[in-house]
Amino acid sequence: MIYLNYNNLDAETQEHLLSKSKIEISEKYGEELQLYSNENQLEYDVLLEEEAIRNLYNYKFAFSI
Repeated sequence: MIYLNYNNLDAETQEHLLSKSKIEISEKYGEELQLYSNENQLEYDVLLEEEAIRNLYNYKFAFSI
């Protein structure tokens, strides 16, 4: 098995995983993020992307070759 983190993946795979992570974060914490962005005058999309990237660094990717 090969263990990789998010930085070790190619750009296409990173974009795919980032889009999936955005959906996951939006479903779990969408309302809370929206409230936070409104209260602190932040852009929701920027905040969502930051949280999605932070979420991806919590994953460990394992590949069987």
